[in-house]
Amino acid sequence: MGRGLSMLTMARAAWAGVRYTVVVPLLHVAVYLCAAMSLMLFVERLYMGIVGAVLWLNRRRRRRGSKVRDAGDNDKLDDSDDLEAGAGAEKPMVLVQIPMFNEKQVYRLSIGAACGLWWPSEKLVIQVLDDSTDGAVRALVEAECRRWASKGVRVHYENRSNRNGYKAGAMREGLKKGYAKDCQFVAVFDADFQPDADFLRRTQEVGSACHAFFGFNGTAGVWRVQALADAGGWKDRTTVEDMDLAVRASMRGWKFVFTGDVKVRNELPSTFKAYRYQQHRWSCGPANLMRKMFWEILTSRQVSTWKKLHVLYGFFFVRKVVAHLVTFLFYCVVIPACVLMQGDVRLPKYVAMYVPAIITLLNAVCTPRSWHLLVFWILFENVMSMHRSKATIIGLLEASRANEWVVTEKLGSTTTTTVATKKKKNQNQGFHTAEIVLGICLLYCAIYDIIFGHDHFYVYLLMQSAAAFVIGLDYVGSQ
Repeated sequence: MGRGLSMLTMARAAWAGVRYTVVVPLLHVAVYLCAAMSLMLFVERLYMGIVGAVLWLNRRRRRRGSKVRDAGDNDKLDDSDDLEAGAGAEKPMVLVQIPMFNEKQVYRLSIGAACGLWWPSEKLVIQVLDDSTDGAVRALVEAECRRWASKGVRVHYENRSNRNGYKAGAMREGLKKGYAKDCQFVAVFDADFQPDADFLRRTQEVGSACHAFFGFNGTAGVWRVQALADAGGWKDRTTVEDMDLAVRASMRGWKFVFTGDVKVRNELPSTFKAYRYQQHRWSCGPANLMRKMFWEILTSRQVSTWKKLHVLYGFFFVRKVVAHLVTFLFYCVVIPACVLMQGDVRLPKYVAMYVPAIITLLNAVCTPRSWHLLVFWILFENVMSMHRSKATIIGLLEASRANEWVVTEKLGSTTTTTVATKKKKNQNQGFHTAEIVLGICLLYCAIYDIIFGHDHFYVYLLMQSAAAFVIGLDYVGSQ
């Protein structure tokens, strides 16, 4: 009995030594690190919020001043709906690229929307870049292209014998086709995107705007072919070929115009599994691109130092690295650890409450229709930060999954597809181990705080653990 007590006393003494010499100092460093990253994120969000507000006010002022002129232009368009009559000579040649891979559920929607664009027929070329490996899907897509071609639309079906370079490789090969050589602009739409008929008219007739850099997301955008060629064309060195191209074009001095009032219908990931794969690609790719382009951006002589700082620090480091790491480190590691330390490490209120609250509000102000979902969004994003942080580190280190490309499954909008998906969901329902383990850890910390704590962190920890269990038990992602 005495020997057992002595062993227990020795274990407690050993833990006390490790706690005060290793754990507590490391946790202090983590708190200061999270405070620094939170302030960086706060300043960046505040800066972008101010810029966005100024642009919104300027855009509103321009709209008020041009109502009469716009009304006159609309009357002219209504009087001459036929774009073929005399207008074609003034329009640039536009190539529309639609890359797809085994898109059985959505190929008709995207091809039909592209073929229905209001643009002179002699100035519009549709290019369907089908990398499908399923022979039946290839036959369906090719038949749909032939159907539109029979109606007089200049639509070309292209299929490669390999998938080298994935989406970037397909679009790069598409631009080499003879019929694409005369095109001045190229518009890109993913297979689930359905542009309105006036998309090209609205994006080609943009007035004055604030020219700056932003990351092209790879779809629903229009590029000058000259800019694309000057930047070096599509490259497949990362999983974010679109962002890669945008950064290179920016470093060559090209400017971008964001037309926030032009919207294109598209499909969100239909399952949590598909969403996780998508978020891995979108988190890993930018971090990997920053690693590969750091010196290229730093040594560029065609742009100002301010623009280099904006791209490297604001766009890449803060938004694509810090934002993911601080969310997971602070909400899922530091707060629970501080609860377990009970008084040895104190969280400053501005770190624990004020700065995160302001950052959240700045993020939410652009989506007022979703304010009622704000709490659920925060809890969900905190759980997802675990995967995004992992993906970011993989991209920075260029580990084994850095170039993993999993195409997001599309389901279309038909009722039968939805029903089939629900059945498949019920059959394949499983568990996500990482989320369940996270939920258990957070629940333990919440109970510990209820019994021994005094800071009321258990309120947050209980909600966050519940969110982790909901996701871990696969109760999200079904339509």
